[in-house]
Amino acid sequence: MNNQTEITKQDADMAQFRFALIAPVVQGLFPDASATAYYKRVTEKPLTLPDGSTVQYSYKTLEKWKSIYDNGGLDALLPGRRSDLGTSRVLNDEAISEIYRLKEEHPRMNATQIYWHLVNESFIPACVSVDSVQRFIKHNDLKSARNPNLKDRKAFEEDNFGRCWQADTCYLPYITEDGKSRRVYCMIIIDDHSRLIVGGGLFYSDNAYNFQKVLKQAVATYGIPDKLYVDNGCSYSNEQLSMICVSIGTVLLHTKVRDGASKGKVERHFRTLKERWLYTLDLKAITSLEQFNDMLRDYIRTYNTTFHRGINSTPMERYLSSEHKLKMPQSSEWLDECFLNRTTRKVRNDSTITIDKTSFDVPMQFISAKVEIRFLPDDMDSAYILFEGKHYPIRKTNREENCRTKRQNPIDYSKIGGDQ
Repeated sequence: MNNQTEITKQDADMAQFRFALIAPVVQGLFPDASATAYYKRVTEKPLTLPDGSTVQYSYKTLEKWKSIYDNGGLDALLPGRRSDLGTSRVLNDEAISEIYRLKEEHPRMNATQIYWHLVNESFIPACVSVDSVQRFIKHNDLKSARNPNLKDRKAFEEDNFGRCWQADTCYLPYITEDGKSRRVYCMIIIDDHSRLIVGGGLFYSDNAYNFQKVLKQAVATYGIPDKLYVDNGCSYSNEQLSMICVSIGTVLLHTKVRDGASKGKVERHFRTLKERWLYTLDLKAITSLEQFNDMLRDYIRTYNTTFHRGINSTPMERYLSSEHKLKMPQSSEWLDECFLNRTTRKVRNDSTITIDKTSFDVPMQFISAKVEIRFLPDDMDSAYILFEGKHYPIRKTNREENCRTKRQNPIDYSKIGGDQ
């Protein structure tokens, strides 16, 4: 990675967009006679970028992306630093939600009126152009006065296991552990074709890192899925997940805002989970999250081997009969590397950086440089700088210990204040 380039969410979204276009070739799933024929077909019409703008690509551009992905993986697909970095070019999630709300309550409001409402109410800065709002309304079919939430839905199903996994979070009741009552969150990943639950876990927090744990375990057990379909919640819409998916070779897809029903299979399963399992439990008898997770694992094993009317077999039987065998991770070390979080920091003159308000010492040769940090949020002792393919460990700053550390260029205190 170019260590002078800071990774932003826009960069990660663009890398995921590029990967999504070449993924059928990477995964060998294109229906055309050749990869070139596929590239030509998908570039016949303009494509919509993550920021809502449209662009017409040459098929040779996609061939180039495939080549650089083969050689450099995720890092090669990240765009270069923009000259206007720092200027907002996209609508944030709050602004998008407000657009949907306004079109639902006032369907005849036009894009200009909505734009000025967003600016006046501080949903977006004035530097965002009215064109951004107009493009969003046009591309999401919100121009008409009909109910903007009305969706044209059809039942669908992937043809084999691993073509698409759906994931979501469900709120469960509070449990009491060590005298403290806390809400429990259930994260589930289900295969679209077989309805097999490939991953699941209970947590006290609905956050991105907890979902990464569930996904990593699912990939280690069943292999790498072609697509992962999730919503726009903070656990699923973040640059870390985007980079992880590109690293392992999975296309990350998000539902439209406020369209959770499009993940119908995992949404429907939460109802099954509550009716078959949760409502039969004595929650007062559960005294720890570990105990609750053991009970969830028992439920998952039972569900996966129980007849499912929608597929006329058990999920496990349908999984075993699938002709599409997923690519397994190269090694446990490779999988660990793919699932490390990444961030960029500029090293201060005292050889320190800050991550989540915590200071870390780094090797002094990186002073004033921008460096990429690879880490696990719950194991910062193993965090390191990745530079030119080598690992350089970092450690939490201990100021008292540093006070007693001998410097390479010690200060001669006898000279302070002039000669005596």
